[in-house]
Amino acid sequence: MSLVAIGINHKTATVNLREKVAFDPGKIHEAMKSLASCTQSGEAVIISTCNRTELYCNNGKASEIVRWLEDYHQLSHADVEPCLYQFNDQEAVKHLMRVSAGLDSLILGEPQILGQVKQSFAKAKEAGTVAATMDRLFQNTFSVAKKIRTETEIGAAAVSVAFAAVSMAKHIFSSLSATKVLLVGAGETIELVARHLKDNGVTTMMVANRTIARAETMCAEFGATAMTLQQIPDFLPQADIVISSTASPLPILGKGMVEKALKQRRHQPMLLVDIAVPRDIEAEVADLDDAFLYTVDDLQSIIEQNMASRREAAEQAELIAEDQAYLFMEWIRSLESVDSIREYRTQSMAIKDELVERAVNKLAQGGDSEQILLELANKLTNKLIHAPTQALTAASRQGDLNSLGQLRTMLGLDKD
Repeated sequence: MSLVAIGINHKTATVNLREKVAFDPGKIHEAMKSLASCTQSGEAVIISTCNRTELYCNNGKASEIVRWLEDYHQLSHADVEPCLYQFNDQEAVKHLMRVSAGLDSLILGEPQILGQVKQSFAKAKEAGTVAATMDRLFQNTFSVAKKIRTETEIGAAAVSVAFAAVSMAKHIFSSLSATKVLLVGAGETIELVARHLKDNGVTTMMVANRTIARAETMCAEFGATAMTLQQIPDFLPQADIVISSTASPLPILGKGMVEKALKQRRHQPMLLVDIAVPRDIEAEVADLDDAFLYTVDDLQSIIEQNMASRREAAEQAELIAEDQAYLFMEWIRSLESVDSIREYRTQSMAIKDELVERAVNKLAQGGDSEQILLELANKLTNKLIHAPTQALTAASRQGDLNSLGQLRTMLGLDKD
């Protein structure tokens, strides 16, 4: 097997170029079939996300794969080539394992990439561009990614503001499933917070936004209640958790509003997480006895500590990927060994069958049996030692003592 991985990612190419080499999901099956035609094995998988495009091929020439990529997207070699990276065989296997485990992601250890790789593999199987080798490679890769997640802390710590906000809430409340959450804002960050909350069992969410239409769109996905910013004082007393992220130049939640809400809650504690810059929640809210206010700076310190923890875990993960890539190549080499033995035996048996057939024919014609057997033995011996003799002669003439020693050991000439 000759495995090659060619690609670009967020480290090597601009967003502009990454957009140009991305593959249309609706055309990915045909693209994989076209790429697979560039390989001897007909095996190819394309991974295409917002941060990377990678082509994995079995028994394909790197130059032809690069040319195919450029032609497919109608891009010049001068634009694409400087941004490409290439890995072969064991390094290609290791790279795929690192990618799937989140070790090569923009955010170290992020879990979404594994799902994206699995989807790409599934599409390749649908396209018919996966056979035994690539199937084994990707199945092994998924097992390795799971092993890394299980045996290291690579994904345990929050490293995004949205994730950190929800993680903080989990530390304060024993169970988020029983909490009511008010989200202020309806942008990407708050939407991501809502996803994390839903994943953690939150069923009651309210979304307040300047424009009610945007809040309603988001609420439709999460089964939440939409409201305007002006309605917050009416609903704030119901909220156990408030997470805010808007672009407002002035605070939206003041000390007085929160104090009034706490009185209506009979001083049940309220967690407020302000991830907006400038702030959405007045700093004086932190002075209230039953209000626990955290800002984006508080979350950032948590994220920095967690990133350090992930980097430490990544060192263990790298060793796992290295070991597992080596083991996969050992499996490949064992297959190649079996194929070589089978081929050698088939070739030897064919020589034997041909010479025996000739000898039998001569015997049937009344030839001298002793002479025929002697001739069979001599011809069979000469045929079988021909290739090893040529190899020994070449190694001797070239002074290649290493090859000569290996040949002698293989032929049983240097027995202990």
